[in-house]
Amino acid sequence: MVALAGTIRHLKNIFFLHTSTGLWVTAVTETTAIEQQWKSHNQKALAGGGASSTERQKALGKLTARERIDLLLDPESFTEFDRLAVSPLLEAPLFTDGVITGFGTINGRNVAVYAQDFTIKGGSLGKQHAQKICKVMDMAAKVGCPIIGIIDSGGARIDEGIHALEGYGAIFKRNARYSGVIPQISIIVGPCAGGAVYSPALTDFIFMTQQTSQMFITGPQVIAEVVHQVITKEELGGAQVHARTSGVAHNIAATEAECFENVKALLEYLPSSYLDGAPQTQKQESTKNIAHLVPTNPNQSYNIKDVIGALVDDETFFEIQPLFASNIVTGFARMQGSVIGVVANQPLVKAGCIDIDASCKAARFIRFCDSFGIPVVTLVDTPGYLPGVEQEHQGIIKHGAKLLYAYAEATVPLITIVLRKAFGGAYIVMGSKALGADINYAWPNAQIAVLGAKAAVTIMHGKTLAGVDAEEKAALQQKLEAEYHEAFLNPFVAAENGYIDAIIEPAGTREQVIRALALLRDKVEKLPKRKHSNLPL
Repeated sequence: MVALAGTIRHLKNIFFLHTSTGLWVTAVTETTAIEQQWKSHNQKALAGGGASSTERQKALGKLTARERIDLLLDPESFTEFDRLAVSPLLEAPLFTDGVITGFGTINGRNVAVYAQDFTIKGGSLGKQHAQKICKVMDMAAKVGCPIIGIIDSGGARIDEGIHALEGYGAIFKRNARYSGVIPQISIIVGPCAGGAVYSPALTDFIFMTQQTSQMFITGPQVIAEVVHQVITKEELGGAQVHARTSGVAHNIAATEAECFENVKALLEYLPSSYLDGAPQTQKQESTKNIAHLVPTNPNQSYNIKDVIGALVDDETFFEIQPLFASNIVTGFARMQGSVIGVVANQPLVKAGCIDIDASCKAARFIRFCDSFGIPVVTLVDTPGYLPGVEQEHQGIIKHGAKLLYAYAEATVPLITIVLRKAFGGAYIVMGSKALGADINYAWPNAQIAVLGAKAAVTIMHGKTLAGVDAEEKAALQQKLEAEYHEAFLNPFVAAENGYIDAIIEPAGTREQVIRALALLRDKVEKLPKRKHSNLPL
């Protein structure tokens, strides 16, 4: 600098060294070239895989990754990370490396998001692609906000080999480590196949779109070759399959726009992390009358969703997995503006019996609520576990225990109302006092017993009934059932022994639950010290 004996000037963030015309011109030319290169890289990154790839994406009825982020997040709230990242293992640099990552807001609340870009190498996952996802997941855990993955990918990038598989492993580890720390949501808007499916499976909620999203371990071609079964992608792993049959999906939508709106609606019930409370709204009332929604005839069915709708604040029930295991209903709602989780037997389906799928569905939901401090209100009307050889052979003992375990392990406020029937093991498992429920109510006509009258009389008086003729048998059966009903099929024995805290009028149920929630707001309960529990998986 001394030898050049020049003058340094600063103008618009550019430094000029003025010693001679030649040197000055050279400095300006170099700086402009860097700026042009940066703008060029940005343009390439924003263009994704290019015009032709984008057209193919549109032809499939799919939005681009950036369009999806714009639909999901509040306008102009997205801050992108690692836009110019490229894979060190590919010859041609592909900016973003097929995934867009960053942070934004949804209704003013911070969220982390990543969106796989199918226009770049089919959204396939490689080393840099995975590192970008891991980076944004780590940051989400640090700041305490939900992570939302928008998945549209052909799977592992074959030309990156083992590096792609290691990348999946790193993501899976974070899915597991951050479970119960921050809410994790997966939105499937394209293919998700092979090992890639396990990241969504480890998250809390999976949203899918009809006709354009599929999830499966092995695709139709492999299945056709190996086991000689012919099936389409949609039939194998489409949205309807996973919403109704497998239970993998928690919510499905007809379009991507509808799907994103559903995600936004769900987030209104979720805290940002386990350290935060769920979002509050203004206190509301229910304008519906609950008193006459449940028939007094224990054999007459009704829709438990009508009861839920009358119990909670008007139009606030957001159902989770409405098409799967519909003999049990789960979802979020509000009572006077505060978020609760609802678990309820559905008499319209299988008479409200609990089976394997219902047990798994409800257990998973309860454990989520417990992880994030959301009280659980349970509505009971069930004759028991679903009987049958198939259920026994498929493991109703093991899977049914998951629901029992979820209630017993939960430390959030637990409020249970027996509406009509609670028999046998199903009485115990559906949020009973013995499992740790804080406040248990029953309606006056509730039947709480080991068995229903007919089954109980058959077992207790089978020999007596077998020894009389047909005319006497019918009258005796009726008499014995009436006696059993008077002695056992009521809530009084349970109330006398403290298993039910109060017998309440149906019309006053909402008020009683609101009072119970207020009482339990500051509940503190700690589990024994241990490394972790061993859930019956």
